[in-house]
Amino acid sequence: MRRCFAFLLLLLPNVAFAQAPMPADYQTVLTTLGKQGDFKDNVLKVNIPRNDLKIMIDGVATPTPFGFGGWIALTKGTGGMDVMMGDLVLTEDEVNPVMSALLTNGLDVTALHNHFFFDTPRIYYMHVHGHGTSSELATKVKPALALIGAHPPAASAASAGRAITGTLDSAALAKIVGYDGEQTGAVYKITIGRPDVPLKEMGAAINARMGLNTWAAFYGSDADAVIAGDIAMLDREVTPVLKSLRASGIDVVAIHHHMTGTDPQVIFLHYWGKGAAQKLAAAFRSAIDQTGARPRTTAAQK
Repeated sequence: MRRCFAFLLLLLPNVAFAQAPMPADYQTVLTTLGKQGDFKDNVLKVNIPRNDLKIMIDGVATPTPFGFGGWIALTKGTGGMDVMMGDLVLTEDEVNPVMSALLTNGLDVTALHNHFFFDTPRIYYMHVHGHGTSSELATKVKPALALIGAHPPAASAASAGRAITGTLDSAALAKIVGYDGEQTGAVYKITIGRPDVPLKEMGAAINARMGLNTWAAFYGSDADAVIAGDIAMLDREVTPVLKSLRASGIDVVAIHHHMTGTDPQVIFLHYWGKGAAQKLAAAFRSAIDQTGARPRTTAAQK
């Protein structure tokens, strides 16, 4: 029987197998939090975008998908327990109230850092972590999420920023990087997992959807674009990646961890740059060539 099934797989290489349905308790999490999300690769991803903010980076008015989409993710470990990780996008005045709400409700804060320089308003990123049943975790994190966006900063004429018009040749970007991406509005984002880094917690795989990933977001036109993103690195990869980015004229804006207690330790690096889109993609490709996130064939290359 197994041989027959394997033979059928060989005959049907292009068959797309349906994703597993969302577990009922994860649908309850979305209802409890009043948020949208999806279930893929055994992970519930809950979206917490900062659509309430108008953010300018170095004079450029930057859309939310470029790097202001907060999230929490849950996956099932052993013994009926879930693992939760997340990255919350916060204004300066939200940082400590949200942190206190998380800690008071028994969750861990594992990192606090910037992703950008010259951003108005100033934005910070807070990583959250917890164990428990999905319903317990939803109840614990809900008070903190309720504080996000409750008191948006006052808008100012100075923060309007410059809009970039035009379109990106996303197929060309994917071919250069070696991975396909996703288009969300005016932003094209390529996300790359690190399956070569076998992180597990409570028996659950910590995969790309749980936050173990490298990514690049592009916004603008082919001739006038900006790039921002994150590179997940083992410690031996940090210096080669830094040298590559700086040699390409890309700004490094943060180096830090997102998770605590991992083995191996994973370091994350945030970067930002501007210029011709394909030149920026080549700079990103050169940097990830220094890591185990090796490029693969994309649809654009077939």
